[in-house]
Amino acid sequence: MIGEDIEIIVLQVKGKNVKLGIKAPKDYSVFRREIYEQIKEQNKMASMTSVDSFGILEEILIKENKSSE
Repeated sequence: MIGEDIEIIVLQVKGKNVKLGIKAPKDYSVFRREIYEQIKEQNKMASMTSVDSFGILEEILIKENKSSE
């Protein structure tokens, strides 16, 4: 058990391999580490893109405002 809500279950033992299952409430996200790392990296890239996009949008709006004066 992890806390009161998350349960780790041994599903199968075959030689040196062990398969685990995880029972958790639906509002928890459970990922393998490599998938979790990919998600973190994608979120980081998306946040950086958003900042860059806002800078470009600001430049466009400033140019449009100057040209309409």
